[in-house]
Amino acid sequence: MIRVKSIIAAVLVTFGLAGAGAVVAAEAGKEIQKQSWSFSGPFGTYDQNQLQRGFQIFREVCSSCHGARLIAFRNLYEPGGPGFSEEQVKALAAEYQIADATAETGQRPRVAADRWPNPFPTEQDARDANGGAYPPDFSVLAKARGTTQPFPWWILNYFTAYQEGGADYIYALLTGYHEEVPASAPEGFELAEGKYYNDYFPGHAIGMGPPLADGLITYEVGEGEAAVPLTLDQYSRDVAAFMQWMADPHMVSRKEAGFRVMLFLFLFAGLMWAVKRRLWAKVEH
Repeated sequence: MIRVKSIIAAVLVTFGLAGAGAVVAAEAGKEIQKQSWSFSGPFGTYDQNQLQRGFQIFREVCSSCHGARLIAFRNLYEPGGPGFSEEQVKALAAEYQIADATAETGQRPRVAADRWPNPFPTEQDARDANGGAYPPDFSVLAKARGTTQPFPWWILNYFTAYQEGGADYIYALLTGYHEEVPASAPEGFELAEGKYYNDYFPGHAIGMGPPLADGLITYEVGEGEAAVPLTLDQYSRDVAAFMQWMADPHMVSRKEAGFRVMLFLFLFAGLMWAVKRRLWAKVEH
């Protein structure tokens, strides 16, 4: 009996700490709202057009400071991704150079098997170019970030297969700057020089200025694709979706495999139940 009481007390303390953590997170900034994504839920898939738009933003804006060392060019034409053709990816890769001791000039054009280039040769170069701040690598950033929910609401995530916390956070961060004066902060908040105030960044003082703004990028609209708004909100959604894909490029195939496994388990359970009924049908209980 004492052991049962101890276990119950431990569970209550754990839930209490979880709730306290959620309160602290809420006090640290605005609550991050869940967004609607095409890849949400157990049957969600990536929107190829959105991934292509997100890649355009990453290439034209983000890649000047952020790398993606775990992403190879060939990933861009693999199933479940942005859906570029192999020829497009090879042409894209050839636009970037890579050091190669076997080449006559010491460099050669990249090929589809090469990784995405880092904008800075060393971490110190990156810090020097960004006021001492080190731009994080984008490869798995959407998995390294997330949201905090108070008990018991996070329990529902197990039933809805919620895994979009990183994308929700990235979208909130990109739209969390104060547009009127990007570096401004609420009264009473001391903002260090070279920092920007963001509603959702931990501590609110972020070294990255607002990277996106309305009308900044003109999308390369594909044939048959409807025009999308050239707004901060749309840009943020598209690049957040692309970063989610970078962090989980095989999500679609993983969900398909999971569905097949669950279907097999249900059929197997039914078969076992039928066998049990057959074997024990003539045995008195």
